[in-house]
Amino acid sequence: MTAPGVERNEVARSAPEPTRQAPARTSPRPRISPRKLTVLPTALVAVLLATWLWFQQADLDALSRNALSGGQVSKALWQHIELTAISTFFVLIIAIPLGILLTRRAFDKATPVVMAFANTGQATPAIGLLALLVIWLGIGRRAALIGMIVYAVLPVLSNTITGLKANDPTLLEAARGIGMSPTGVLTRVELPLAVPLILAGVRTALVLNVGTATLAVFGGGGGLGVLITTGITNQRMPVLVLGSVLTVVLALLVDWLASLAELLLRPRGLQT
Repeated sequence: MTAPGVERNEVARSAPEPTRQAPARTSPRPRISPRKLTVLPTALVAVLLATWLWFQQADLDALSRNALSGGQVSKALWQHIELTAISTFFVLIIAIPLGILLTRRAFDKATPVVMAFANTGQATPAIGLLALLVIWLGIGRRAALIGMIVYAVLPVLSNTITGLKANDPTLLEAARGIGMSPTGVLTRVELPLAVPLILAGVRTALVLNVGTATLAVFGGGGGLGVLITTGITNQRMPVLVLGSVLTVVLALLVDWLASLAELLLRPRGLQT
């Protein structure tokens, strides 16, 4: 006859162990919400549709029809996009490497001088800067592009410098301590941490270039400014409205695309 305590122990041994459920895996939060993808494009489409409906019932005289016919609207829009894209490209290849160079110890003393020149370029009224460039270089797209580049280089340059200088020195020291080269520290630690600020500067430069490109018409650069100036000088409201609406829609669209790129290119470890 076995003791009661022994029987209880044998029953406990023979009882099946409770199964442990694995913790449920939570899917990563998407970087771009559906609202971010749909709200602004829907609003822009509504604005363009309302403008088109207004044009359908607008009474256009011969001068207005001549200003809007023959593919001139699409030509002006494409010129505006080209001016924005080309100027932003040169802003990036100038401002980001220059910002990296100015954060290196050997060139640190040159930072105030370079920033003073960049501030002067943006502090100068855009139309005055364009007029000076036209006097120097003559009428043409080159003067308009140089003016746009000078005007938009400050946000990218200052954000690049600020982003690199804001990095935690202990992280940089730890990277050097594990044997990283200066180039490796820059490309694998400093720049990824500075990406959010750099992208914010690029977004600002893009919107600035869309607005400044409307002044390229005064230097012979074309763009949507042709429609705006034609509407003002000839007192033709439909032409002025179309040029203004397309400029505003393009600026908002560019800002929206830049915000998407900012979310997608931000390192996942820096997501909040």
